[in-house]
Amino acid sequence: MNLKSIRIENFTVFDTITINFCDGINVFIGENATGKTHLLKILYSACRSNRADTDFGQKIVRTMLPDDFRIARLVNRRKGNHNAKIKVWATNGNDKAEAQLSVTFDKKTKKNLANVTGEEKWEKTFKENSSIFIPAKEILSHSYKLAAATSVDNVRFDDTYIDIINSAKIDITMGKNPDSRADMLRRIEKMTKGGIVYDAAKDEFYLKKGNSKQEFNLVAEGIKKMGLLWQLAKNGTLEKGSVLFWDEPEANINPAYLSTIAELLLELQRNGVQIFLATHNYFLAKYIEIKKEKQDQISYYSLFFKNDKEGVWCETSDQFTLLKNNPITRTYLQIYRDEIGVKL
Repeated sequence: MNLKSIRIENFTVFDTITINFCDGINVFIGENATGKTHLLKILYSACRSNRADTDFGQKIVRTMLPDDFRIARLVNRRKGNHNAKIKVWATNGNDKAEAQLSVTFDKKTKKNLANVTGEEKWEKTFKENSSIFIPAKEILSHSYKLAAATSVDNVRFDDTYIDIINSAKIDITMGKNPDSRADMLRRIEKMTKGGIVYDAAKDEFYLKKGNSKQEFNLVAEGIKKMGLLWQLAKNGTLEKGSVLFWDEPEANINPAYLSTIAELLLELQRNGVQIFLATHNYFLAKYIEIKKEKQDQISYYSLFFKNDKEGVWCETSDQFTLLKNNPITRTYLQIYRDEIGVKL
């Protein structure tokens, strides 16, 4: 699956916006509350709607968790806005078959009863494709009975957390790892000093180092995040045709590892994985630009408010440094000016 574009009308912080994507790495930046995570969750919900048992509108609700699970609460609340619409276009990477999926609802739509169109062709075209969303907060150390507790509303986590736990538990591979996967696993293991194992009887994850294993809740946050990436690569989730969404990869990560993370992401897209990132980190965004090769497909997107009367706008460039609305670069330049005592 390759997501090609999205059009959003009157949804959360968005008035009307259309964004086209590349088949490689799509990097989203922007100040807080400009809708980066919302955008990733919409796209993820569309990808997961390739399953016959998953409705696009309902999946949006389960990833966004509006009050009372009412999708109507996701309508943009600017005066005069009453109807919301989202349309996503994608192609099948194998035969380039195209499909589109859309959902419409308004302020009076009850619960999650939105109108979804295009689902039959969407499911047929992309039924073999997988997708995964890595949230900013680590979750595997809290895996014990989490899905069961969430299902009876004892705790409340959105579906990105439940899905990532379920995906990490399942191994869909058979036999020896291919060379590309084996190399990626070795590179991650240099950071984590081990691999991840799942104990089904205890419903717990562990970091395995040699013949010993350590409870995941005792592992450093950054190592947990890289361990999760190792597990997803190991169990076959991140294969050609899959889509990876990663919200703030840099969170709790040793800055020394950001260069390696950029290299791993570039390698994944070379192996046919489409990637969507939301980041606030200058070094991660810049390393991706520095380390990309001629054949790599990278696009940068800056989400920003043009003024107080309009919703979020989007600026696009294939180079991070060419974005005019770039709060990350602006902040780092200000740090440099403060350090040398230059005032503008």
